[in-house]
Amino acid sequence: MRRQIKGQTFDEERALYNLCSCDVVDCVFAGPADGESVLKETRDIGVYGCSFSLRYPLWHANGFLLSGSELDELTRAPIWYSSNGRIENCRIKGVKCLRECNNIDIQASDIVSPEFGWKCRSLRITDSVMDSEYFLFESEDVDIKGLRMSGKYSFQYMNNVRIRNSVMDTKDAFWHSKDVVVEDSVLNGEYLGWFSDGLTLRNCRINGTQPLCYCKNLVLENCIMENTDLAFEYSDVEADVKGNILSVKNPKSGHITADSIGEIILEGSVMDTNCEIKERTPRSRS
Repeated sequence: MRRQIKGQTFDEERALYNLCSCDVVDCVFAGPADGESVLKETRDIGVYGCSFSLRYPLWHANGFLLSGSELDELTRAPIWYSSNGRIENCRIKGVKCLRECNNIDIQASDIVSPEFGWKCRSLRITDSVMDSEYFLFESEDVDIKGLRMSGKYSFQYMNNVRIRNSVMDTKDAFWHSKDVVVEDSVLNGEYLGWFSDGLTLRNCRINGTQPLCYCKNLVLENCIMENTDLAFEYSDVEADVKGNILSVKNPKSGHITADSIGEIILEGSVMDTNCEIKERTPRSRS
């Protein structure tokens, strides 16, 4: 029978260090000793219905399930250098959650964590809510579905990302990212996608000033652009947009088609620009 630790309180340093093949149930990790790294170097553990108020609880863990648990603001940097884990139905408020982790599933969780998910590999995030100022910096091989997130500088320097059915309120998203596909989603925020390479937006709603500049291999399919002025500056772009674009400025190459464009600015460029721009709705002539 699998070992179980249930209904206990731990506050000392490395309280359950190197725990293996064990379930931790309804335990509290808090107290006057204020010990760090309570579950460091664990293997094959399940953590169910626990609460954490201590720093660095799950470092160097391999094979873990964190379920129905709460990690409060005192749980700084809760999960680092860990692999083959699953986080489900959790509430996490610890700063710098998830750093340099590999093969992690996150489902149905509510996470508030500045600098969440830096330099991780093989992440899957499903049906979750995230609030993170710097979200998923320099991570790769990421699959996201049903995410509601808010932040400032999100998805930067990422590689190989797929996002579906999500709503993202964030500025400076996808800067310097590579090979990103976003489908059936809403992107609200300024300066979307600058310096990206291989960004594809499909059936998306885009809102915010100066989007999609200095891009390479940029593709928009059946997208709506709202409040988007000075779009596509110096980008290599293939775009099919429904509705109106407020203004397009000096796109570098490719093709842009929209129902209407308020202003097309083709002047003052510092490089050669030869993008073909078309409006489906002819402009009225005075």
